[in-house]
Amino acid sequence: MNARTERPAVGYGIRCARRAESGAVAALLARAFADDAVMNWMFPDPGSRARRTARFFELIQRQQRPRAGAVRVAATGGGQLLAAALWSGPGHGQPGAVRELATVPRYAYVFGVRGLSRAAGVQGALQEAHPDAPHWYLPTLGTDPAFQGTGVGSALVREQLARCDRLGQPAYLESSMASNIPFYEGLGFRVTGEIRLPGGGPEVWPMWRDAGRDAGRDAGRGRP
Repeated sequence: MNARTERPAVGYGIRCARRAESGAVAALLARAFADDAVMNWMFPDPGSRARRTARFFELIQRQQRPRAGAVRVAATGGGQLLAAALWSGPGHGQPGAVRELATVPRYAYVFGVRGLSRAAGVQGALQEAHPDAPHWYLPTLGTDPAFQGTGVGSALVREQLARCDRLGQPAYLESSMASNIPFYEGLGFRVTGEIRLPGGGPEVWPMWRDAGRDAGRDAGRGRP
């Protein structure tokens, strides 16, 4: 998608998602990740991909919600969701073993029994590469396709990055699309390596942002 800088035709604000909006957030993220390399690899069947991707984002939200403010959205005054971001604060980026075990039946529901090993491989590769230093983690950011490139996604991320700067805390994410790297670089992130997902999976790029790093003037540009 070509980079664009125009603003949405509707006004919006940034707030914590309401519990009743979990289905709408999952549907938005499923649309946003419809052509994502990792999602398409984890859900290879195009006939069930959209449904399973939405289930996946429902599960991820359930894991995030015990943390205050972990699911944030850009939304209009009328309640239309334009973008969503999931954040984990320092010390909360990776679930414990007991918590992971408790989610196995839910993962089976999302991926199917045959897809569990592929999902476990993805999770293991990302955990192995995850930084040890305390940081804010952005595992998911998605903008409704109708509003991608309009600055909504970058505004949603900048809201938390401003807090990171005030607290003197860095941030981390993995970009699953090479085309999204310039977007995150415009927000002050830099690529720190490459993660090749096991079993012939696609490449993922870990990105780190030091606290206080100035977001470039192109922060509103790019796909998300």
